[in-house]
Amino acid sequence: MSQIDMRARHSMPEEEAQNAADQLASDLASKFDIDYGWEGDHIHFERPGVHGRITVREKEIRIKATLGLMLIFLKPRIEEEITFVLQTHFGCKIV
Repeated sequence: MSQIDMRARHSMPEEEAQNAADQLASDLASKFDIDYGWEGDHIHFERPGVHGRITVREKEIRIKATLGLMLIFLKPRIEEEITFVLQTHFGCKIV
């Protein structure tokens, strides 16, 4: 098993931050065939071999995921995609 744990600071209003998180989940869903949905202030996502959540806070978006053995090789690509979307589309700073 492999873990992804990324945080990004933002200065967006809460609704805009939720839209950013939703866009990130949608992008990951289309590229990696992931199912997702909102549960309170976070997005839960999963597919065979991976599960996790995107939590939206006032000044932070946090992405946590657990990758199964068959998906470990995708970890760098997933992290790159998360970083790209957060930085280029939403002006977030990765911490």
